[in-house]
Amino acid sequence: MMSNSRLLWSSMTVTAALVLGACSQPANDAADTNADTPAAGTSGKTIRIATEGAYPPFNYTNADGSLAGFDIDVANALCEQMQAKCEIVAQDWDGIIPGLLAQKYDAVIAGMSITAERQEKVDFSEPYFANTMVWLTDTKGSFDPKVIKNLTLGGQRSTTPGAYLQDNYEGKDGNTVKLYDSYDNAYLDLKSGRSDVVLAEKVSAKSWLADNPEGFGIVGDEIDNDDNIAIAVRKGDAIKEDFNKALSEIRSNGELARLEQKNFGQ
Repeated sequence: MMSNSRLLWSSMTVTAALVLGACSQPANDAADTNADTPAAGTSGKTIRIATEGAYPPFNYTNADGSLAGFDIDVANALCEQMQAKCEIVAQDWDGIIPGLLAQKYDAVIAGMSITAERQEKVDFSEPYFANTMVWLTDTKGSFDPKVIKNLTLGGQRSTTPGAYLQDNYEGKDGNTVKLYDSYDNAYLDLKSGRSDVVLAEKVSAKSWLADNPEGFGIVGDEIDNDDNIAIAVRKGDAIKEDFNKALSEIRSNGELARLEQKNFGQ
């Protein structure tokens, strides 16, 4: 993420466009919307939220079965802001939107990128994070991102990097694209030599590298594909505006930036 200042963290990339002008008014001004006021219709209610639980550092499952990561922290901060109770559950990635549409939960906070295809099925809140993609490979190899031929390229299904691989490399120049149900499995095949390189979001790649520092690294420039992450809700659900209000408030009071620092160290 060092090559493009736009990519970094949501508090730096989308703040100017999203922070409400009223936030600069005095807190005791009668005309001001109090930042501690819960969003309409959510105070005291239980909000059911799904995450994947397999996409560190955004979301992951601890050894004791508990969920953790940036998405979980954001979800809890939003629920606290809305004075609502959070119920966060894990759902396999491929079934996460179908589960939302089937009303198994009220929202998805799972490092989910806004795409045109998804917007046909769900509504999205304002973005709370911005991503870029990187090539992760064996640093002892000869991978050159400018000359990608006759390689096995790994990624995760139903992600923007996965779609990028399929659109640009599947069946071209002798390349094979292998998409997995999780990045963990994509990284395992990379480590075992069953693939040559993985295209992943930078925060995911850096998280894996922290535990696998020897022999692997990010090669080449990161790819900024305007990848914005947001909360998915059912079409027409008024809870979207409740989330937007709470997002604006935790961005304005610095909580979102604090959670980014905690989880990403940036």
